Amino acid sequence: QVQLVESGGGLVQAGESLRLSCAASTSTYRINDMVWYRQAPGLQRELVARITREGSTNYADSVKGRFIIFRDNAKNTMYLQMNSLKPEDTGVYYCKVEVFGGSFWGQGTQVTVSS
Repeated sequence: QVQLVESGGGLVQAGESLRLSCAASTSTYRINDMVWYRQAPGLQRELVARITREGSTNYADSVKGRFIIFRDNAKNTMYLQMNSLKPEDTGVYYCKVEVFGGSFWGQGTQVTVSS
């Protein structure tokens, strides 16, 4: 089993920044890819950014150049630095970790960007 604790969400104004974190606790699994998703009201959950264990990253086009994903393997923790936030970035942000044979999801953290 993997326990995930997300933090860092909140209410900010457009143009401001937030940093999300996702800490994974496990005594069983080796964490492979770590991924951030988000879900806006009435919309499907979408991938925001992914990072491999080796540090390779990819981003949704909508966040390229504004968001940075990084991780600390020693702490099994992933981060999402979100800069130049826009109202359309509003939503619940979920982290997912991938392990051999499966994946685990966090509970989500709300990000609200006011215009």
